Amino acid sequence: MNFYSKLQKSWKQSNSLVCVGLDPLLDKLPLHLKGHKKPLFEFIKSIVNLTAEHVCAFKPQIAYFSSQGAETALEETIAYIHEAFPHIPVILDAKRSDIAMTSEQYAIEAFDRYKADALTVVPFQGTDSMRPYLDRIDKGVILLCRTSNPSSADLQDLEVDGEPLYRIIAKKAVNEWNTNGNVSLVVGATQPNHLQEIRRLVGHMPILVPGIGPQGGQLESTVLAGMDSLGAGLIVSSSRAVLYASSEEDFAERALEVVLKIKNELNFHRQSFLKS
Repeated sequence: MNFYSKLQKSWKQSNSLVCVGLDPLLDKLPLHLKGHKKPLFEFIKSIVNLTAEHVCAFKPQIAYFSSQGAETALEETIAYIHEAFPHIPVILDAKRSDIAMTSEQYAIEAFDRYKADALTVVPFQGTDSMRPYLDRIDKGVILLCRTSNPSSADLQDLEVDGEPLYRIIAKKAVNEWNTNGNVSLVVGATQPNHLQEIRRLVGHMPILVPGIGPQGGQLESTVLAGMDSLGAGLIVSSSRAVLYASSEEDFAERALEVVLKIKNELNFHRQSFLKS
């Protein structure tokens, strides 16, 4: 099953557009876990177990593992999700980019070593740099298009031949790079007008949407701008609000409450959208 098929199945089974970002930090873990033999893995495992029924994807961010020398915890996390919840896709958020020979090694790292279902990729070095990822026809390639960080406009809004760069990326994604049907885009919730514009350009292509909550993105505007005509198409990511909902022993239960709140609000706006 390729990434898009797996994602479609997960959307349907969970009735959810929520993706939980897995960005663990040792110094933010509940105190009772800090003496555990595998603190990061146990922390994530507890949250995954309680939230899995209500999410469409999990998205570990590689820097939060590698910066702490915890690559083994990342391997264990992805392996656990695949074993316990095989219908849920795992997106490795690594934002890789380089010349083709190096990109091939990054593809091996993401898809063979870590066994991720999809990988975030920076498209700015062009087609040859992305080919090693695109050629993995069963894997998802999620390209940065219009990101949620405040200074994203510095480059992504620059005009090239009369069009902003993010629009050119979206057009190339749907018209040139998606020959294997495995391309998706990253578009931040902080830019709903751009999200709506990109949705119109790419049809039913999945869009990973970071930036809700602390970064300022709103759930209603995200759904109204980004959902496709079938009532799906979005992977709405929340990380810190879920992971650090509590620093006590009830951290996983509080994480579930946050996921359910986001899921229910998204579904309310989904239904309103579909009835309109």
